[in-house]
This record gives sequence, C-alpha cells and structure tokens, in this order.
Amino acid sequence: MTDPRRERLLPEPPKGGRDRRSPFARDRGRVLHSAALRRLAGKTQVVGPGEDAEVTGVPRTRLTHSLEVAQIGRGMAEELGLDPDVVDTAGLAHDIGHPPFGHNGERALDAVAADAGGFEGNAQTLRLLTRLEPKNDDAGPSSGLNLTRATLDACIKYPFPRREGQRKFGVYADDAEVFAWIRDPLDERPCVEAQVMDWADDVAYSVHDVEDAVVAGRIDGEWLATPDTGLITLAADAFGADPDDLARAAERLAAYPPLLAVARLTESRTLAAQIALKRLTSELVGRFVAAAVEETLAAVGREELEPDDDLVVPPGARAEVTLLKAAAVRWVMSDPARLAAQAEQRGLLADLVGRLCDGAPDALDPAFRPAWDAAGDGPGRLRVVVDQVAVLTDAQARSWASRYR
Repeated sequence: MTDPRRERLLPEPPKGGRDRRSPFARDRGRVLHSAALRRLAGKTQVVGPGEDAEVTGVPRTRLTHSLEVAQIGRGMAEELGLDPDVVDTAGLAHDIGHPPFGHNGERALDAVAADAGGFEGNAQTLRLLTRLEPKNDDAGPSSGLNLTRATLDACIKYPFPRREGQRKFGVYADDAEVFAWIRDPLDERPCVEAQVMDWADDVAYSVHDVEDAVVAGRIDGEWLATPDTGLITLAADAFGADPDDLARAAERLAAYPPLLAVARLTESRTLAAQIALKRLTSELVGRFVAAAVEETLAAVGREELEPDDDLVVPPGARAEVTLLKAAAVRWVMSDPARLAAQAEQRGLLADLVGRLCDGAPDALDPAFRPAWDAAGDGPGRLRVVVDQVAVLTDAQARSWASRYR
C-alpha cells in the first residue's frame, strides 16, 4: 500500500541507476539545488547583504539563516524520532517566499496586492514550492518542485487562508486546490514537523540576530545582561507574551554565565570577545532545543513522536526567546536611520509593481509572461507581477527600479 505522505502531486517514474535515496531525501536535494534557495543569499535577514560592510563579521542573509534553521530542525527531528530529511527540507524552504528587503518588503507587497488577496511570505513559499519554481517539463500546469505531501505539509507554518485582522496566513485563495491536496483544509493544526521547524526558526533568528547585532556594535552585551522594564514591555506588546514570564526570563538570562562573560568584554571585536560570543550562541541554541525536546518527550511518554503529537515548548524557554527577539526589535529594527531606509524600500517596491503592470508582459521575465497571458482579470495579472517582484533579490529590485524609472 502506498504511503500517502510520500505521494507527489504529479507521479514520477522511479529514479534510474543506484539512487537509493528516500523520497524525502530527494525533496531535500530539490530544494537545496533550487534557484529560489540561492536567491536568499541576496535578501535581507535583519540587515541587508553588505549593509555592515565596515564590520569584520559578516551578517546573516536569508540563505545562511535558512541553513541554520535546517540544521537545528534536523537535530531536533533526530532526537524526537521524526524523519530528519522532512524537517531539514522544511527549514531550508521556510523562507523562500520572502521578497526583497525581508519583512519590510512583505509589508510593501501586501499593500499593493490588496486587490489580489494581499501578500504573505509563508503563503508565497507554498506558491513557489507548488507552482513557480521550475522542475517538471510536462505540458500541463507546473507543480513547482513536485515535493512529497509530507514535505510540503512540514513547510506550512500557518495552515489557513487569510482572515480579517490577521496578518499571518499560509495559503492564497488561488492555491486552495493544491493546499487541499496536501492536507485537510479544515485542520488548522500545523503538523508536528512544521511545529519543529517553526521552533527551530524562532531559536535561530532570536539567537543569531542578536549575535550579528553584537558583532556590528548595535547591541552591547551588557544591555542583555541587565534587561530593563522597557525591554520586557516591548516584548509583551510586540509578541503578546506574558509580562510575568518575561520578567522571570530576564532574571534567568541576567544570571546566565555565558551571557555574563559576553557582558564583561566591552570591546566586541577582540578575539576573547568573539570566542565568548560564539560560546553564548552555541549554549543558547542548545538550551532552547533541549528544553523543547525534553518537555515534549516527557509529555508523550515515548522516545519517538507520532503524527498526532505536538511539540511542547516550555513557557520559560519561549519567554527567553521572546526577550532576545525584542532586543533585536529595540536596538536594531527601531533605529531611526533604519526606519527611514525601510520607508524608501517600500516606496521602491510599490513603484516597481506599478511600472511592471504598465509594461507587462514585455517588462516581465519570459518565465512569467505565459501566466500573465493566462490571467483572466486585473487581480490575476497583478498577482503575476507581484510574483515577479517577489523573486528578486534586494540588489535586483533596485536595478529593476532604476531600469523602469
């Protein structure tokens, strides 16, 4: 009997030769070799590629972040008895829907795409995996990378369509049919592999974004070791966390030896400071991963998870991660110069969408012109233009904007 988790939307003949990889390992290879993943090297994580060029350390891009999420998720999957290739692939793929300029670009495209159903990076990831990224050469509609059902499900952090007043969602109305093939559209619980990927994502960007900010001199380690009420308030407001949990988390972090070691070294570019910071990064990742793995296995009473199980993240670990995320918001993302630059980026993307709509289909890459021709109405064609803009890197977005001014 065929395992439905291993099924692909378009059946494929067996691989020839001595390819003994599992279907999930083949999925990982497809994502790893995709153009969509490579493009993440040129897309903003927190700072843009090359933005801190004067700093010796190299800040993370969306690509390096995705590699780290995949590695953390794979380790968790092995501890929890899940298929590591499924979680690894979800980690690699989870951000490929991000447009130029990261979350700021999301805001811009969501505004200009309002008449076509908006824009959301997670929904765009599903669209890339199942439609836009080329793989099959059949005459029918593209199936994207034609990944297995299990891998696609693991990539879906928000298994529901857009709702009024809710910013996050995982599927556009245009992609509802393939979404229903992947999973029951009435079941809004992310599968356990997606839950593991989501926690790996939280751990990676909360710890690593702070590391990058310390290296760049944007955050002083002493600030983290002596968190004030302002940081706790920001974390509660921005992420909906419980202030009491956050206060206790702040006390734990303030007494955490690896963090105290970083705080004592005020010059962040010395060798001793760099070693202390890497130790802190490693210790924090291990701390948060172990907390979730141990709590989950204790809750299920088994050494291996089953499909109906859920990942259990202790409130204390979640609060500590939230404080680190709030630190990046406070000392990096809220910088006045950064906010001004982000306003310019949003204007650039909105203008580019308008100019491409006016110049389409000739202004689009040849790969997008058939979709423009097939679109039956204005919203459909707007979606094609947004798809085109979303695949661009930061530098390509600026180049295209200059070309069409």
